[in-house]
Amino acid sequence: MSKSIDYFKLDSYDYYLPPELIAQTPLEKRDESRLLVFDRKTKDIYHRQFKDITQFLKKGDVLVVNNTRVLPARLLAHKNTGANVEILLLKRKNLTDWEVLLKPAKRVKIGTVLEISSELKCELLEILPDGNRIVRFIFDGVFEEILNRVGSMPLPHYIHEKLKDKERYQTVYNKVEGSSAAPTAGLHFTKELLEKIRDMGVEIVELTLDVGIGTFRPCKENDIRKHDMHTEHFTLSQEVADRINLAKRENRRVIAVGTTSVRTLESVAQHGVPLEAMDGDTNIFIYPPYKFKVVDALITNFHLPKSTLIMLVCAFAGYENTMQIYETAVENKYRFFSFGDSMFIE
Repeated sequence: MSKSIDYFKLDSYDYYLPPELIAQTPLEKRDESRLLVFDRKTKDIYHRQFKDITQFLKKGDVLVVNNTRVLPARLLAHKNTGANVEILLLKRKNLTDWEVLLKPAKRVKIGTVLEISSELKCELLEILPDGNRIVRFIFDGVFEEILNRVGSMPLPHYIHEKLKDKERYQTVYNKVEGSSAAPTAGLHFTKELLEKIRDMGVEIVELTLDVGIGTFRPCKENDIRKHDMHTEHFTLSQEVADRINLAKRENRRVIAVGTTSVRTLESVAQHGVPLEAMDGDTNIFIYPPYKFKVVDALITNFHLPKSTLIMLVCAFAGYENTMQIYETAVENKYRFFSFGDSMFIE
């Protein structure tokens, strides 16, 4: 690695991004987003549309997707004084209790009941050391059904446009409800494109990682090693572990769709390779010079400056390569972040 770069210094992961390149709305057709392809061996860069990903996949590849579904986790409530409070669901504790973020939080005292709608209220039970809260929801009926009626999508802070169709912040293969944010690398796939990929002889396997809102939390430590990484819940089945293990034995590529798939696979690999089924929490923090144990190629979006996600990409593609990719993407006016364009690093 280059001696001139301090890989543990936060400012090393900054880059210039004109605000107009931050995508505010999804494209009408998912797979017509742009695709930047980077070959780590030759250092070549190709510019394509996402549906052209088939040109870079081959028979025997294993594509690993995160099948989580985003909850309509943003709720607007009010106190009996009439003051408004925003509730953001973070983690389910049991049938009625959730860990949440409240805004504004300071004026909501333990025991306060917040009214969200005629069918949903909640009571503040506990204030956690990190500032998050535990609330108990009060309702009649099925919580998820009520949530779908009264909740809205918790879009990232840099998106200012209202989302017209909730499903555009979901992947087409979502199954397991539990995320506060979308695994955005998967938003580019259509059902037709996935079918075409399967017909090529590419295996598509699923895992689950519930994406937390902490994924958008900026790293504020000048020495990134001091950053307190957020924790997310994941599940990897034995069947999927076996298919990945077989691919590794046969020297076939394991391609992660998104940083959430990477974090799950590499978290399980910390317990040993070959992989075994696992259901647990991870706060894995991947940055240079991390040595990857499972992932051979990566499909991902363009991430925020100084974010833990760009650090992960730097670890995978190489720091200098990643910064060159981002500079090229800016020069070519790629769209950035959640509703933006994609890259494939092979």
